[in-house]
Amino acid sequence: MSRRLARDVAFRALFQVDVGNAHPRPALNYAAEGYSFTPEQMQFINELVYGTLEHKQAIDEIIEKHLVNWELKRISAVDRNLLRLALFEILHRPDIPVAVSINEALELATKYGSTAESVAFINGLLDRVVGEALGRES
Repeated sequence: MSRRLARDVAFRALFQVDVGNAHPRPALNYAAEGYSFTPEQMQFINELVYGTLEHKQAIDEIIEKHLVNWELKRISAVDRNLLRLALFEILHRPDIPVAVSINEALELATKYGSTAESVAFINGLLDRVVGEALGRES
């Protein structure tokens, strides 16, 4: 299993929790249905989902801070959850290079994005957050 597939499963579980008010465990089980994961692979997926949910409020505040003339509740659920997942990785998973987290979010946005602008929107917001974290203007 690639980490890309793990992120895909984690994203779909987060989407179910956000949109369908599903509990994380059944959402994870449903998203992972049909795949065979090792315990280590499931641990990575669980860390992504539960870590994102644990830090959701702080992540949402960061997203809102970097939105330009927009509100978090108006962002499509797909884009919102892709941003949450990517920002969890960027902020709380130092073992994953920032560029990898951004690239993976953009790949998922290409696959699931709600509009043609999803990739550019997600890239722009993540670039602003990372730029601020590194103390530079973007």
